[in-house]
Amino acid sequence: MAEALQTGLLSPRDAAEQSSRAAAPNGLRFGTLGRLDGPYASLSELQRLVGVVPAGVVLGLQRYRYLFVPLALSGARLLGDDAHSVIAPDDTLIAPLYSTALAEKAICHRNAQVGDTETVFLSSRLHNDRFALAFEFCINVAHNFVDGNSPPAEFGDLVWQQAVTGVRGETSIDAWEDRAAALGQPLRGAPATFTAPVSQAAPGDERARADYKATAFADSLAIYLLSMTVDFDYADLREREYPLLAAPALAERLRTVHRLYPANDGYQFQILYRRRS
Repeated sequence: MAEALQTGLLSPRDAAEQSSRAAAPNGLRFGTLGRLDGPYASLSELQRLVGVVPAGVVLGLQRYRYLFVPLALSGARLLGDDAHSVIAPDDTLIAPLYSTALAEKAICHRNAQVGDTETVFLSSRLHNDRFALAFEFCINVAHNFVDGNSPPAEFGDLVWQQAVTGVRGETSIDAWEDRAAALGQPLRGAPATFTAPVSQAAPGDERARADYKATAFADSLAIYLLSMTVDFDYADLREREYPLLAAPALAERLRTVHRLYPANDGYQFQILYRRRS
């Protein structure tokens, strides 16, 4: 790995040590390294982005730090390049300077343990608009929170009730697949709805239901955070081939998240429905 570092790439520890250190008003730790440019190039813009995380969620993220870097890379993507042939496939490397060649091999984020801190390196230069980088940050925060905290029972009860009554669609392909597993219904393509209604004691084991509730909560928390950061159209969140969760059902989930984790001062949560022409 020493040869790789001579090319200008940094280890996670070196990148963390050379980065700036800051904290948003909500207490969430973050920092920057190198020249970011792009939609969140200034410290004040990043503070505004990081500050969207409700104080109650920040309490569950004490072991995390978020670093906005030009590019984060996986050693697996660099194998085959003679200059980096000594890198192990699971190595994380950080580029403090942007280059087109490295951008082609970079990924949206990489996690690495630095001391007692789980550090999330976000590739800021891969995102050329506010929506993209904000969503990358929000979805990481949401998944990090769920990794160490069980979804609130109130939220879990809501999504399970929606599932067993056959509410259309889901918030991500992962939630769609986890929901099918939790209901004991094999996936055949992407049907418009699940079979409904089903018993509260629907087929599928407790672990599958727990996984589904966790995935649905992470999605909803990320969308909730994003909604207070940028204006966006819900339809823009659809990925791959699955039906997006019906808007009224999503609104129920988001209002529940808002009730559990109220917005910080200076941030506003609002759902607007598009008028039909």
